[in-house]
Amino acid sequence: MFYIFNRRFSPKQVFIVLSEGCVIFAAALLSAAIRLRLDHGSVAHYDPAFLKTGAITVTYLLSFSAFDLYTAEMYRPGRLMFVKLLAAALAATLALSSIFYLMPIFFTWRGILLINTIVVPAAVLLWRWLFGSMSKQLPTKNVLIIGSEGLAKKIGQDIYRSTWDGFKLVGFIDDDPMKQGVSIVNPGVIGGYGDIMRVIDAEKIDMIIVALPDRRAKLPMSALLDCKLKGVEIEEGETFNERMTGQIPLNHLKPSWMVFSDGFKSLRSRKIVKRVFDLTLAAVCLVISVPVMVLAAVIIKLESKGPAIFKQVRVGENGRPFNIYKFRSMRADAEAKSGPVWAGATDDRVTRVGRVIRKIRVDELPQLINVMKGDMSFVGPRPERPFFVDKLKDVIPYYEIRTVVKPGITGWAQIKYPYGATVQDALEKLQYDIYYIKNMSPLMDLMIFLRTVKVVLTGRGAR
Repeated sequence: MFYIFNRRFSPKQVFIVLSEGCVIFAAALLSAAIRLRLDHGSVAHYDPAFLKTGAITVTYLLSFSAFDLYTAEMYRPGRLMFVKLLAAALAATLALSSIFYLMPIFFTWRGILLINTIVVPAAVLLWRWLFGSMSKQLPTKNVLIIGSEGLAKKIGQDIYRSTWDGFKLVGFIDDDPMKQGVSIVNPGVIGGYGDIMRVIDAEKIDMIIVALPDRRAKLPMSALLDCKLKGVEIEEGETFNERMTGQIPLNHLKPSWMVFSDGFKSLRSRKIVKRVFDLTLAAVCLVISVPVMVLAAVIIKLESKGPAIFKQVRVGENGRPFNIYKFRSMRADAEAKSGPVWAGATDDRVTRVGRVIRKIRVDELPQLINVMKGDMSFVGPRPERPFFVDKLKDVIPYYEIRTVVKPGITGWAQIKYPYGATVQDALEKLQYDIYYIKNMSPLMDLMIFLRTVKVVLTGRGAR
């Protein structure tokens, strides 16, 4: 298995991306050769270090990822996959045009770009058809789960439903005689602790996941040690679930696991890199967005009374309050009678202009000033109002963990979970926030930023 940001990726997934990168690279070279009329040595002369071809390949891979073309259903030929493939190719062409304008070293002729828009999707489509016919030959890991309730059942359901992660669920082990033979998620309980070695040999088990509701319960340590010495991989249920889903479920979270797990690091060098990333990106975005911000301010003032930009107290790093800046999208007296309330799906307090700027996230642009001031980061948990923090920390365990880092304009929870306006939504998003805090890195911040661009373009999750 391979791990990126502590997410688990099967050999199948890694092979898919690497092989498709090679296909795109070859298609980009073919496009250049077609444009240069297949003259001998013309491509090598045009792009001797393959910098341009490499830029095209990376941009297409990122675009395909942004359009969710690396999910299991996208490897089943169909209309949806074909439409997404074309849309991703067009988006990559537009992105490359911007890259060539900003960095002339990567400049590529327009004719080659246009040919790429046809050749790359065709080559990828052919490759996916071929891959679909041989993917069943790729190896999978046989998994045995110790436990049959709570987290064990959730992990079993996730494995059973997935055809993409390289796992095959063989069954569950439970020492309760009443549960023997009981179906959990189709595979059921296939034995007790005394049957572990028999099952390991008979089913050729590659991995054991220990997901008991109470770790103080009796564990078959001798059998587990024998399995490990045989080369069987053994993993805690919490760790496996985190790597598979990109979240840390609170109802199964134990303080001891958080203390001893690999993560939650706060290195000075990491904070310095993050701050440089924030300042650079915020400065560039401020310069680019000035015309949009001026236009938004004028339209807001023309539509309704009140300031174009309003400030509101939010809870920042280490619980420190600060004023967040946003374009006003509601009436100036929106909470005069109700007091603090979450925005609803059809909130009548939102103005007509407000609905538009919320949909395309223009209302968040003034927060670039918060980033420049150091109150916020570009990526991090979304800052909440003190009223809701006081309310939520009393009903949601570990809620205050999200304040150990700077809040962000966007975050892992924002790209993984739609907008929420309930306590349950806050709990779900906290599970993603804790995952981010545990695994945060500059590369993960960059990935979240790129995924956010897709969210903004599609308008998904706005309210």
